[in-house]
Amino acid sequence: MLFALMILLAQDDKRAPDGPGLIGLAPIVAIVILFYFLMLRPARQREKQQRDMIMNQLKKNDEVLTSAGIIGTVANIKDDEVTLKVDDSANVRLRILRSSIVQIRSPKELADANSEAVKAGTPPAKG
Repeated sequence: MLFALMILLAQDDKRAPDGPGLIGLAPIVAIVILFYFLMLRPARQREKQQRDMIMNQLKKNDEVLTSAGIIGTVANIKDDEVTLKVDDSANVRLRILRSSIVQIRSPKELADANSEAVKAGTPPAKG
């Protein structure tokens, strides 16, 4: 009996824990939630607004900015294609995809851009 007790006392408690538990998972869960609210959710909202702008608000004679930095006026809208007038004097037109339009420029933005251009000494934008 004494021998059995000595064997039990001599053994280390080598039981493996069942898992990290709730306390171990809490920081990981917090990081995932924080990442979602700071990165993924705002990006999805911006994409939704962009899609809505391109599909519903775009109309003929709007001045737009493309992802390539080209500013033009919408001349024609087809299914997924837009024709832009880039230069009226040379009748330059470009066919681009709707998805490459980044921004519809309002007349107020054009006026602000023109006033900034005059201050900087560059020619004002058309509009």
